Amino acid sequence: MTGGAARGALARLRSRPWGADVKAGVVLGVESVPDGLASGVLAGVNPLAGLYGYLYGMVGAALFTSSTLMAVQATGAMSLVVADADLGSRPDPERALWTLAALTGVVMIAAGLLRGGVLLRFVPSSVMTGFVTAVGVNIVLGQLGDFTGAETSGANRVMRTFDLVLHPSRIDLMTLLVGAVTLVLIVGLQRTRLGALGLVVAMAVGSLLAGVLGSLFDAHVAVVGDIAAVPHSLPLPALPSLGDVPYLALPAVSLAFIGLVQGAAVSAAVPNPDGRPSVASRDFIGQGVGNIVSGLFRGMPVGGSMSASSLVATAGARTRLSLGFAGGVMALVVLVLADVVALVALPSIAALLMVVGAGAVKPARVQSVMRTGTVQTVVLALTFVLTLLIPVQYAVLVGVALAIVLHVVEQSNRVRVTRLDLDGDGRVRQGEPPVTVPGGEVLVLQPYGSLFFASAPTFRALLPRVDDGSRHAVVVLRLRGVDQIGLTLIDVLRGYARELQAHGGVLKLVVDNRQVLHQMEAEGLVGLVGPDHVYLGTEWLGETTRRARADGLRLLAESDPTDGES
Repeated sequence: MTGGAARGALARLRSRPWGADVKAGVVLGVESVPDGLASGVLAGVNPLAGLYGYLYGMVGAALFTSSTLMAVQATGAMSLVVADADLGSRPDPERALWTLAALTGVVMIAAGLLRGGVLLRFVPSSVMTGFVTAVGVNIVLGQLGDFTGAETSGANRVMRTFDLVLHPSRIDLMTLLVGAVTLVLIVGLQRTRLGALGLVVAMAVGSLLAGVLGSLFDAHVAVVGDIAAVPHSLPLPALPSLGDVPYLALPAVSLAFIGLVQGAAVSAAVPNPDGRPSVASRDFIGQGVGNIVSGLFRGMPVGGSMSASSLVATAGARTRLSLGFAGGVMALVVLVLADVVALVALPSIAALLMVVGAGAVKPARVQSVMRTGTVQTVVLALTFVLTLLIPVQYAVLVGVALAIVLHVVEQSNRVRVTRLDLDGDGRVRQGEPPVTVPGGEVLVLQPYGSLFFASAPTFRALLPRVDDGSRHAVVVLRLRGVDQIGLTLIDVLRGYARELQAHGGVLKLVVDNRQVLHQMEAEGLVGLVGPDHVYLGTEWLGETTRRARADGLRLLAESDPTDGES
């Protein structure tokens, strides 16, 4: 073949769609090897479980997700949940880990089949911001031991950090040097043309430095081979332990929740190259399949990874084949370079994780949430503190529950009631309602806000009082825009109607929803106020309210003003 023909063949290869996928797959595959080991270390499990999770989870999920370039790998938040799940207390910790991955996959698939994507709308930004920020801090604090070579103790990562600060003599200088050099190189090389591959070079240099220091100063810096045997083979399938399922149920739900939220963020941030929209429920199913495959092949739980997905997209990937090529590169590294993998220094892995953790802390995002209000700031702060102090799987669920409670409290206090004055020329003027219902008049009231069980007491307190000066009054309560009415609110309306009736008055109700009308009928409210005093609105705004007001004026004109007086 001539030189011109060779160049032409190479040009044709580059022009093919899968040529770009090969390049992107190689970049992601090489970068994922140290990342996978780091995730295993962060989770406190065999680093190879992180590597296998990256490999099998990514390839398994790629066959089913609707987001073409979603790389399903272990994330920092998910790794912390695994670390806090106390798998070491199980009879077979490694099998419990694989079971946890498979169980997480089952929960994710169930969420996808039940179209659970809509539930993600109810996860407040304040919860996720506080959670992700605390996860970043937790990652950094959790690596100080491997980064410095110091043995620490404490109930959580914060306490272990204080223990290290109080006992600096425990720091191993050689280990600290390796970690510091790797940290500086990662930060520096990522800003060069190497990009993401800079962290691979940095970890290689750090691990080489660990070997050199060991030879020169007879000092041992911990490496992957010290905590796990790295075989020249890929793992065989392993069955989960069904006996561990009850114990692992809560961590699996927390992992699924975190993975699905992060996966939804990936779908939004990394669009499909062909322009097709992503389907959240299908991405759930894909991530679930990835977890089941990861668990069957001795890997840890995985989810949509923003960093990996952005990396493969930036590298020019066009199709999901890029993820398959990345898995092939990882498998090749395990099969051919197992001895090299075993020599990766733990302080170098710790340095990588600390960079990842620091990157998760976004001060601008925190400030943005704090500017939205006091409730959001409180939710953010409490979620942050809880994530630092208690196991992560509890912190995220408590944060969501807290946000729901505070939202209910906030909404219950946002109800207001206005007075409507209807002019003869069709205009409507809003104003403050009177303190008490004026006697012998028609008063039209319009509530605004969410009328539900928690807001019912607030709504009742805002209604004008009924006293002896309220005799023979007609109150028209316009409930237009209310889609449903609960028993608590019906009780409020029932009590108000009785107060008016006790003073010779009438309560008239205007609704525009048949379901609300049926609820009032079923609970006896229509029977109490009288069918003639309940109006179903039409498509013409204000028409039914004017009719109710006119009926009220006619009723007052026909009534005996001395009726009921002594």
